[in-house]
Amino acid sequence: MALLLYRLGKFSYRRRWLVISLWLAVLVAVGGSAAAFHGTLSNNFQIPGTETQRIADKLKQELPSASGGSATIVFEAPDGGFTAQSRAAVTDALKKLQTLPEVRGTVDPFATQAQVDQAGKAVTDGEQQLAAGQAQLDASRAQLEAGKAQLAAAEQQLTAAGAPAALIEAQLGQEKSALAQGQAKFDAGTQELAASKAKLELGKRQAQAASAIRFVSEDNKAAVAQVQFNTSINGLTPAVRKQVQEIAHQTSSAGVTALASKEITEDISALFGAAEIVGIAVAALVLILMLGTLIAAGLPLLMAIMGVGVGVGITFALSGLFDMSSISPMLALMLGLAVGIDYSLFIVNRHRTQLLAGMDAEESVARANGTSGNAVVFAGLTVIIALAALVVPGLPFLTVMGLAAAGTVAVAVLVAITLTPAMLSLIGRRIVSKRAWAKSAAHNAEPGHEAADLATDRERSTRGWGGLVTRHPWVALVAGILLLATLALPATQLQLALPDGGSEPVESEAYQAYDLTARSFGEGVTGPIVAVGEFPANLDEAQAQKLQYDIADQLRAVDNVVAAVPVALSEDRRTAVFQVIPKEGPASASTVQVVSELRGLNGQIRDDYNVAMGLTGQTAGNVDVSTKLGDALPPYLAIVVGLSLILLLLVFRSIVVPLLATGGFLLSLSAAFGAVVAVYQWGWLGNVFDVANPGAVLSFLPIILIGVLFGLAMDYQVFIASGMREAYMHGSPAREAVRVGFRHAAAVVTAAAIIMVSVFSGFIFSHLTMVRPLGFAMAFGVLFDAFVVRMTIVPAVMYLLGARSWWLPRWLDRILPDVDVEGAKLNRGQAAPVSGELVH
Repeated sequence: MALLLYRLGKFSYRRRWLVISLWLAVLVAVGGSAAAFHGTLSNNFQIPGTETQRIADKLKQELPSASGGSATIVFEAPDGGFTAQSRAAVTDALKKLQTLPEVRGTVDPFATQAQVDQAGKAVTDGEQQLAAGQAQLDASRAQLEAGKAQLAAAEQQLTAAGAPAALIEAQLGQEKSALAQGQAKFDAGTQELAASKAKLELGKRQAQAASAIRFVSEDNKAAVAQVQFNTSINGLTPAVRKQVQEIAHQTSSAGVTALASKEITEDISALFGAAEIVGIAVAALVLILMLGTLIAAGLPLLMAIMGVGVGVGITFALSGLFDMSSISPMLALMLGLAVGIDYSLFIVNRHRTQLLAGMDAEESVARANGTSGNAVVFAGLTVIIALAALVVPGLPFLTVMGLAAAGTVAVAVLVAITLTPAMLSLIGRRIVSKRAWAKSAAHNAEPGHEAADLATDRERSTRGWGGLVTRHPWVALVAGILLLATLALPATQLQLALPDGGSEPVESEAYQAYDLTARSFGEGVTGPIVAVGEFPANLDEAQAQKLQYDIADQLRAVDNVVAAVPVALSEDRRTAVFQVIPKEGPASASTVQVVSELRGLNGQIRDDYNVAMGLTGQTAGNVDVSTKLGDALPPYLAIVVGLSLILLLLVFRSIVVPLLATGGFLLSLSAAFGAVVAVYQWGWLGNVFDVANPGAVLSFLPIILIGVLFGLAMDYQVFIASGMREAYMHGSPAREAVRVGFRHAAAVVTAAAIIMVSVFSGFIFSHLTMVRPLGFAMAFGVLFDAFVVRMTIVPAVMYLLGARSWWLPRWLDRILPDVDVEGAKLNRGQAAPVSGELVH
């Protein structure tokens, strides 16, 4: 592999304009394809085959009016509450919304609340009328009983007097007929009263169910309206979202503040924000400080931009063919920038070092590509394996996410080993500052400087951080493990969910809408659960209505359920829809338990009422996604670690190094999880990281973090350990090789880690809230892994083990192919590799 990359470096150096032209052509072609064929991004995390998706599909087919996406707009009145004028402004705005082609309908909160209030009054009036009717019936019953007693007495008197039956009938027939008519009238009244009682009972149940949900707050200062769309929420374009908000905000002329929910305000059309630019600026500053010239610092940035342009461009071009979440290109962008800068930096740094040592420029570029480029390829492969393995859990949105990011990393590797050598050929001697050239020329002119350099290199390797760690390896090892173990403690309380409006920035409209809705109507209103029942055939209207409220009573009996209301019934009365309002928000642990308990009722409801139940809607769907992702974590982790262990075994031809690399990764991963829980779930340092409403952690963060962090951790392991192996293979004693290899790699790995942390940190304050915890987890994960694991624990352990670090059974050594990651074949018959020291 080293020889192949050496030849590729020479080719790119000699055919620089061809290589540059080909990459520019690819960039233009990809950009054109992205512009022509890109689709609409969404945050649809539904999983085919789950109950949520199955019920949603059934609802779309059998009750289309209830299947479109819905969102809420909450209106806040000024002090004093809503007036006739402000109510009219809200109603007019909702009517305007109904004229939009994408809007199926709206629910006017004032009209609906009036109906609910009138229903309660109607029940009271009905009870009074029923009481009056009952009193009238009681009076009629008493009158009938008296008439019957009087008739019986008269008949008994005539019979005792010996009157014949014909005479008795003649004298009492009229009274008997009148009594029979009265009885018939009484029976009819009794039936009518019974029917009225049944109707009133149904009305009472309806009013009781509806009264638990308010549309206008009790203090008359807030009103929540529902907007029903023809398509799913994720299918709405940014233009439609903006139009809905503009119409709603027209109520401001009447002093009413309109706040649209997260479903409407969420704009996922833009990838970059100010925070991301700051992160890249910090990375550029680190490059300038390390490389000494603007040209040298700009080259890795340019390579990263080229890789991201092609990789993310391909992702966008394919977004018209596949459902793609907004986080897919964001993840590709984050990783593409980070690894693109780092991979190019490793090659540029090696080339500069060799140039300053007096090597010919073409040979230097080729050898840098064959050594550092070789490490880049294998480091990139570990990242690609980890990301591509996201296909394994079988979740469509995760598959697209993983492949998009893996593809972008693959492009970054190709750019690093082809375009970087071509650009180095174009830049020539300008890659090094004039001062550094002058200092290097003077140094290289000194007689016997090679031997002096080697001696100086060995002496300097005993100083600095590497020297400190290897002088006190047990202290470094124990301190590093204790630090990471302490940081990992909060991870035991990890809770997973998809974000709701409460996780948005405090100043955002989505958060204000969530907060006002929660304060005025309860948190559960922000995330209702949709229950769907399949009723028996041939029910009449009364039977279907009674069954609806019987089911609603069962649903309402579940703990932490505030309300359960029938909201729709199909024309054939076979499909009924219920809205269940939990006590807390959609991302809370209690709501997750409510979903579980509601599903636990399915068997009982089927046995008692012959009704098949199922849950759907965003809240139930989020629970399904979180559960599915949690179940997928163990097999995913096993596959990623297993494949990467094999790759590292090939690279380092050692048993200890791959195991050490993996063990260190598990420590840094646990510490990253702990930090995420502390900040985003518990709210520690919430003011610093803009976490206003701590809650459950993003449900797919763990599986993505495992893949990304494992790949990046192996990057640093490759670059740190390959330097140690290179020194060991060239004759240095094992313990000295640890120090020398660490010294050669420390500066570039430190810079690379700071760059990667800076890029990821820029996403901590992204305009896309869902990306924030992911950026935080990656930034802190890389920080822990690079500086605590790779630069402290790993050298300490390898120094303690000495030559045993490179132990490999002979039988395994014979069957493993030699990938020559340290470029030993390139150095045969040539001078030993030069020091990694840079001169500015």
